[in-house]
Amino acid sequence: MSPTSTAPAPPTAGSRPAADPGVLDALTLLLEVTDELVVRSVRDTHRAVAARVGALVRATTLGAGGGPVRAHDLVAEGVYGAIGRSLRGAARGTGALAARGTGPGLDERGVGRQLRAAVNGLIGDRLDTERRALAIRMAPRVGGRDVEVTRTGLAAAYPAATPRVAIFLHGLGESDEVWRLGRAERGSTYPEDLEAAGWTPVVLRMNSGLGLRPNGVALASLLDRLVTAWPTDVERIALVGHSMGGLVMRAAAAVVPTVDAGGHAAGERPWVARVSDVVTLGTPHRGAPLAALVGRGSSLLGVLEESAAFGRILDERSVGVRDLVEGLGHDVPPLPHARYRLVSGTVSRSPRHPVGAVLGDLLVREASAYGRRGRSWDDLFADVEAETLHVGGAGHFALLNHPEVADRLLRWLS
Repeated sequence: MSPTSTAPAPPTAGSRPAADPGVLDALTLLLEVTDELVVRSVRDTHRAVAARVGALVRATTLGAGGGPVRAHDLVAEGVYGAIGRSLRGAARGTGALAARGTGPGLDERGVGRQLRAAVNGLIGDRLDTERRALAIRMAPRVGGRDVEVTRTGLAAAYPAATPRVAIFLHGLGESDEVWRLGRAERGSTYPEDLEAAGWTPVVLRMNSGLGLRPNGVALASLLDRLVTAWPTDVERIALVGHSMGGLVMRAAAAVVPTVDAGGHAAGERPWVARVSDVVTLGTPHRGAPLAALVGRGSSLLGVLEESAAFGRILDERSVGVRDLVEGLGHDVPPLPHARYRLVSGTVSRSPRHPVGAVLGDLLVREASAYGRRGRSWDDLFADVEAETLHVGGAGHFALLNHPEVADRLLRWLS
């Protein structure tokens, strides 16, 4: 298998630096979240239900029965208090061990890498400020490890680097390994297909819980450094993003160069002019209904005191999830010189079928994947060269490795 393949080769057990995230870091977070959200939410719900039942008992018995109600409350509070203290004590213990680098690394196994990516998608903004060890930093990935974006690091990771570079970026809660989905069935992946066609695939991993614009800034900075340090002169760049990844790529292309105190651009973006194609796969350019539904569900749960605690759980969702409600509008314009390839999927064969029209690929509707808003045909890509592709009978994740998309991708980037 070629050196640029994205097939993960887990690091050797025991080689983890203490600063890298370990299984105990994840366990500590799980214990804290269980105490903070699960136990407290159940407790608050129990309190609300008990208060309503107690009020009903007192009303129907003209004040009698208050003793049993108070006894129940005392017992319940004691149980929840004991569970909370146990969880916090266990979290302190595992946290102390994690700080010393004890235990296996979280990234040593595929399940650990997937878990870390999913948690970053859910609460990655909090991890970035409160638990930096668990927060993913945006980086190219080869063999299950981050690649340092330096001339030495890139030359070692991509010894057969070509002047044509294809950047792959995953979606919410996904990792760099998601591009291998369905490889056993199709026999290849998009990065492998493009590598055989003379491109060098660079597969990135990001903290998908951060906002679209902060991730866009991080991507723009990474690509600046990558083009400068690439082993050979970069002639052409293709950006390929799945779901949220397509939005982050758009946000990166709109990043304005740093301006110094005199109002002059302190640095150009060497990668922008080299972008020839932007391919988005099931990207919610105009928002995703499911993300909006989560917000509405939180509001509805907050109406009743008995369900308000579970509404607060939904409120803990990351900025990345919240940003998917609206996507990105005209304030993030496309690159005027690039060709945009917009891929949508629907669970029905025809996008006009009522089921496909409503559900899209189960997460993103066809119009949103094309940058259009409803019947008004408010088109984000009306002023640039854009081509659309509909894949019938395909769910959101089928777009990660679909033969029809693979064929078109090779044609687009030939």
